[in-house]
Amino acid sequence: MAVTVQVPKEKYNGQVREIVLGATKEQGGTRAKTVKIGGESTLPFLHFEGSMPNPPAIAIEIQDRKPSDWSPVLLDAWKEVADDPVKWAKAAEAAGADVILLKLNATQADGSPNDAANARRVVRQVLQATGLPLIVFGPGQAELDNELIVAVAEEAKGERLVLGICEDKNYRTIAAAAMAHGHLVNSRTPMDVNLAKQLVILIHDMGLPLERIVMDPTTGALGYGIEYGYSVMERLRLAALQGDTMTQSPMLVTPGEEAWRVKEAKVGTDVPAMWGDWAERAVYWETVTASALIETGANLVVMRHPVAIQRVREMITKLMGQ
Repeated sequence: MAVTVQVPKEKYNGQVREIVLGATKEQGGTRAKTVKIGGESTLPFLHFEGSMPNPPAIAIEIQDRKPSDWSPVLLDAWKEVADDPVKWAKAAEAAGADVILLKLNATQADGSPNDAANARRVVRQVLQATGLPLIVFGPGQAELDNELIVAVAEEAKGERLVLGICEDKNYRTIAAAAMAHGHLVNSRTPMDVNLAKQLVILIHDMGLPLERIVMDPTTGALGYGIEYGYSVMERLRLAALQGDTMTQSPMLVTPGEEAWRVKEAKVGTDVPAMWGDWAERAVYWETVTASALIETGANLVVMRHPVAIQRVREMITKLMGQ
């Protein structure tokens, strides 16, 4: 006798906000394509419970000069292009990026301080080199971030960039530049549900529409606090689905940066033999970190190694049933 089993389904009255990155010529920009993130009405990949119209997107990080703090394993993957952001952007697009993240450093390749003129030049060159939507982050120094990102916002007016990083002590100038020139912002807070929600409220109170705010709750890497970050992101997503408007922004996280800063990925000497091959271990560290964050609700992951990107892309494709 056949037994029919009904799978219990949760019913939510909220939905993650759908946001568009980039602008085509018809929309006032120059991008060959736009990327939509968010829009889901269920927890990740529970297709039987609700809709998930847009798969998680992958951004590949490039920098305006060759990074000085990246693992040799990682630099080796980009060795032919890492000292040229134009070539790097093209290579990232060829490697399967949905979005490009351009990180501006505090200094230029010759060691001189970075400035607005150089930031404008690099962003314009990268926009010309690729048709993908672009995210631009400053070096993480408040005054310099403001100087560089304001110039970038003006230079790329109408392109619907994601500008960052907006933090609690340094969001006003960047948010104002985004409002003036038609961009989005990345709202970053330490791993805390209330702080994430509060910064979105503060940015929105300035007048920036919620459809132009991407939430960045931050996270740790595998073995370095990812459990707590996973829990925070899960609670943010549940709050969004339960109708909390200020937690309904799509989430961006940076597993590439987090995974490659830890010893297991960055160091290949004077480590236990049981850790195995350095390059293989490092790539898996980024792969597993990114995969876990996608499972808990990340709509956009910023990654670094082409092999890890390929593996995560395959996972997303299978989970989306494509």
